[in-house]
Amino acid sequence: MSRASLAFAALLALLVPLSLLAGRVLIAPWAEGPANAALILAELRAPRAALALVIGAGLGAAGAAMQGYLRNSLADPGLFGIAPMAALGAVASFWARPLLPAALADWALPGLALAGAGLGMAALALIAGRSTSDGAGGAGSGIALFTLAGLMLASLAGALTALAITLAPNAFALSEIVLWLNGALTDRSWREVALAAPLVLAGIAVLLRAAPALDALTLGEAAARSLGVDARRLLLLLVVGVGLTVGASVAVAGIIGFVGLIVPHLVRPLTDRLPSSLLVPSALAGAALVLAADSLVRILPLVTELRLGIALSLIGAPFFGYLLMKMRRGLV
Repeated sequence: MSRASLAFAALLALLVPLSLLAGRVLIAPWAEGPANAALILAELRAPRAALALVIGAGLGAAGAAMQGYLRNSLADPGLFGIAPMAALGAVASFWARPLLPAALADWALPGLALAGAGLGMAALALIAGRSTSDGAGGAGSGIALFTLAGLMLASLAGALTALAITLAPNAFALSEIVLWLNGALTDRSWREVALAAPLVLAGIAVLLRAAPALDALTLGEAAARSLGVDARRLLLLLVVGVGLTVGASVAVAGIIGFVGLIVPHLVRPLTDRLPSSLLVPSALAGAALVLAADSLVRILPLVTELRLGIALSLIGAPFFGYLLMKMRRGLV
């Protein structure tokens, strides 16, 4: 394990117990807690912390892989269609639930969100994969078409989501949709952890398989091909890996943006800057960022808890502007 990975693992070892203490009700060994403290820890805070670790790790690794593939430090997995398509599937669940049996209604939201992510993955693979299927286009055309296809999917999914919000059947459904889209870990249970964790871990494993090819791609497209990199296989690995990590995250927590943008920038100076060296530390740093942000929103003295997606956007948007200013000065 690299020094960066060890450092972020140590940070997580510190943050996890602190996150279990954080909340409107203080639960600490040195203070007398409520009578149901054990229940709060086991059924509310522990699954919430576990889900923050899972989601953060997936988004951090996906961001590092996307930036390595596109060779663009401003790339974020949420910009390329899979997250908006998952959100569209989740919004569709608010119409589907009344039509489903009671046993299936509770699974409508995560199920349709994953279906939307899967549809986005299939569309990206179908559109962008064709550019490299015969080897003529090379990695360059695959990257360009991947970017354009992702932006097209994101725009289409955003428009359809806005239409669904406009046509919400009642004020309650409208409020529920808007709150869910803002992203949060509130009231999540071990069920969501059991749903997201296997998919995110599988997605990270797929991204790790793509790491050697991403390293070769840093030498240039021609050099990567001469080293035996299969551009179509690399693209499919990226689509599946990012789709699993981002789709699972959106399915259980809504839209949580900017993690995949911020984390690789924080980790990159601590590594040799190769994608293979960045994936694991970015996963650990992403887990730390989401866990710390979720702990913070729980203790803020507000009437209602600040949504995690809003909190990270308030951090990520200025950070994105800072990166743009650095790029304008030629420093990135």
